[in-house]
Amino acid sequence: MAQQDSGVEIGAFFAGVLIGGLVGAAVALLIAPQSGEETRKQLSKTGEDFRDRAQDMMEDARERAEATIADSRRRAERIIEEARTRAQAITEEARERIEKAAEEAKARSEKAAPAAQEPAASES
Repeated sequence: MAQQDSGVEIGAFFAGVLIGGLVGAAVALLIAPQSGEETRKQLSKTGEDFRDRAQDMMEDARERAEATIADSRRRAERIIEEARTRAQAITEEARERIEKAAEEAKARSEKAAPAAQEPAASES
């Protein structure tokens, strides 16, 4: 999470620098003593530069977001696989305990059955 915050802060910083630079360049062009045609050309070029830089920043942000999503997906898959493995181990352990308890109960009932039948046979 700290890395994401840091990336956002860096992106915001660079966006601020870019916007500040463009505003400063635009003000300098408007104040500079040159013809209107030259000023329009420079403003057009500055606008194109700004658009290109903004596109580059958007592409970088998109790539970072995709990398973060892919990393999160890998982590989630790993967690799911670990949970599945743990659930299988717990299920197997429970099955073994149930089978053991059933065997013990069967052995006890087999021992108790002859003892229960002996007094009934002696009463007849």
